[in-house]
Amino acid sequence: MANTTQFNAGTPIKIAIMAMGGQGGGVLADWTVDLAEHAGWWAQTTSVPGVAQRTGATIYYVELMPGAAVEAAGRAPTLAMMPTPGDVDLAVAAELMEAGRAIQRGLVTPDRTTLISSSHRAYAVSEKAAPGNGIGDSNKVIEVGNEASKRFICSDLQALADQAGSVISASMFGAMAGSGALPFTREQFEETIRRSGKGVNPSLKAFDLGFQSAANAPVTASKIDFSKPVTEIPETASHPKVRALLDDIKTNFPAPAQPMLVAGLRRTLDFQDLRYAQEYMEHMRNIHKLDSQFGGLAKSWALTTAAARYVAVAMAYDDVIRVADLKTRGTRFDRVRDEVLAKPNQLVYTTEYMHPQVAEICGLMPAALGRWMQDSKSISNFINIFCRKGRFLQSGTLSGFLMLYVLGGVRRFRRGTLRHQVEAKSLQQYLQLIERTVRQDYDLAVEVVNCRRLVKGYSDTHERGNSKYQRLLRAAADLPGQANAATRLKLLRDAALADPEGTQLDKMLAQTAQPAAA
Repeated sequence: MANTTQFNAGTPIKIAIMAMGGQGGGVLADWTVDLAEHAGWWAQTTSVPGVAQRTGATIYYVELMPGAAVEAAGRAPTLAMMPTPGDVDLAVAAELMEAGRAIQRGLVTPDRTTLISSSHRAYAVSEKAAPGNGIGDSNKVIEVGNEASKRFICSDLQALADQAGSVISASMFGAMAGSGALPFTREQFEETIRRSGKGVNPSLKAFDLGFQSAANAPVTASKIDFSKPVTEIPETASHPKVRALLDDIKTNFPAPAQPMLVAGLRRTLDFQDLRYAQEYMEHMRNIHKLDSQFGGLAKSWALTTAAARYVAVAMAYDDVIRVADLKTRGTRFDRVRDEVLAKPNQLVYTTEYMHPQVAEICGLMPAALGRWMQDSKSISNFINIFCRKGRFLQSGTLSGFLMLYVLGGVRRFRRGTLRHQVEAKSLQQYLQLIERTVRQDYDLAVEVVNCRRLVKGYSDTHERGNSKYQRLLRAAADLPGQANAATRLKLLRDAALADPEGTQLDKMLAQTAQPAAA
């Protein structure tokens, strides 16, 4: 592809590469230098480490100067050590938010910079730790990228690398070649990969996919479609009793709620057993009956649809047994092997970090014993001695696997544990509040159902979320009959989701309580 970027004679080509640890940004920079030097250019690369952000975001900076220009000047060039805002010809990002950071830093300008970015995301700690949806808006970055750059090329380069069995640096190198932003031929790029001598064939395949993606990219980068496919409703099920539950969904529940009901049925079956899934369906029959009585048809069955999701979430809670069960499944080991690109003859050991607290250990016990242990200060303090720091466990070893496997097998006794009794009581209170509320305010009842979104995870995460959830339910119990009750509860829930500590929620609850007290 012909070079589409115009450079000033005697001025180096300036390239900024943004990548996180392990994404091969250094390899990409070294390839670029090797490419230029073998073409008779002067080249220099430096790296500017960033702060600890998703294993460390680093800017690799490359400057290239034509050999003829150096000879004409009669002296070796002095090249810069780091990029300067407004003075970058090509910016390459290994992840979409790194492209956003490049734009924020001023490294991307509309009159000069070609911006290449992978569209996939590697979420920051702040995004993953948010109580609600803390994920940054990818389409906002794409929108700004189109405006801020001379040309923005954006595609899922990580997926292309995975497809080729290679790493993202190879597909990024291909995108650089396919963009036409550098004055080198495709053959020169490919020879650079061959000279590296490592994983040449997969790298060349990933290079080709990246090249084609960039060469055929639209003039304006397209936004990402985040709409999720609707859960397919199976025609039948192998087990006759599961088939009966599936037929019940298709026959007796409204179409808008059926996909989520199927997902809820699968979740409760996977969490416990058939009887547990039947309990879930019984709860849903009761809610659908209320929905039919109090205006669900006119509301597109919003109550049944929301409850189909969150009743299943409430029943399939996260506990130590669930965690151990998931960590010992064959599908999980297969997924880990795929993620690390392990070869068939390679052994992969996964080190698990476990940090159970007193509540998790007591919750695992038979209800009476667990309650006694939890209420006993001396017993709790003794257990806490062993819970002060986390433990590392290799689930790929026989001893580690057996420990987790036996713990996961305790699920057959789960109904008798303290944790299950606590969760069952909480679920009953939740369902009773929904029933009382829908008789007075349908929209408020839907918002009550959605409050369950706050409860997730285990240990401290579960404790914080459950605390805010309980406060919301107490507030919801007082809202029926008040003006804009559903809107007010939604605002309270949004405040709880936006603030991990719940400070903003407490302020809003205090303001809500003041008029009533007056």
